[in-house]
Amino acid sequence: MTEIDTSVPHSARIWNYWLGGKDNYPVDEAAGDAYTAVYPGIVTIARSSRAFLGRSIRYLVTEAGVRQFLDVGTGLPTVDNTHEVAQSLAPESKIVYVDNDPLVLAHARALLTSTPEGVTAYEDLSLYEPEKILEAASRTLDLSRPTALILSGILGHVTDYEQARGIVRGLLAGLPSGSYLSLNEGSRGTDPDYEQAQDAYNETGAVPYFLRPIDQITAYFEGLDLVEPGLVSVPLWHPEPAAEEPRPIGQHGGLGRKP
Repeated sequence: MTEIDTSVPHSARIWNYWLGGKDNYPVDEAAGDAYTAVYPGIVTIARSSRAFLGRSIRYLVTEAGVRQFLDVGTGLPTVDNTHEVAQSLAPESKIVYVDNDPLVLAHARALLTSTPEGVTAYEDLSLYEPEKILEAASRTLDLSRPTALILSGILGHVTDYEQARGIVRGLLAGLPSGSYLSLNEGSRGTDPDYEQAQDAYNETGAVPYFLRPIDQITAYFEGLDLVEPGLVSVPLWHPEPAAEEPRPIGQHGGLGRKP
């Protein structure tokens, strides 16, 4: 078992802290608090990204009839994980999570449970190996049937943009017509304070996460039919009925269907 270093902050644990999870350490809380001191809105971004994921899964289950999910770059389990949302609506749903972080692996087996009717599996694989991911997923999912590919806040960790696009293309190539891509990523062009804070964070030597212009995020959906309202700031995508009007933030997402 790979030893987990708790003496340095870890991006997955910091994200977990911002989401209100418990799988983090004082060093992660300190790093998270340091970031929020510079840019308090990061907690809103983290929670809005998770809320978008939940709404897109609900759409996929109830509107699109999808029962298979491939969630790549899972991150630490927190609340409203993919399997929890999908199986609460359709208990027979099958979910495959993919990550290759020893920290995520240590928690995944204990926390990613399943309904008796459905299946939840975890594959310890790299984002950079789409063919291996598809091969592993096929042991749990029937990849001749529509499947939802979920990429939630993971592609910003891929330094080279064209490589990131190639990963998306490679994963979608193994999925049939009627499959979907649910994707959301940190974006440039909406919130200069967020951009400044993230650029400063990337310079600290931590694992970087690159915010990308909206047109580059839109291009991940090349060849897909975007579900209305298209690629938008995540609070604006099928918002829950609420008293307050949702406000745009520097996180964009969308849902696309493979023709």
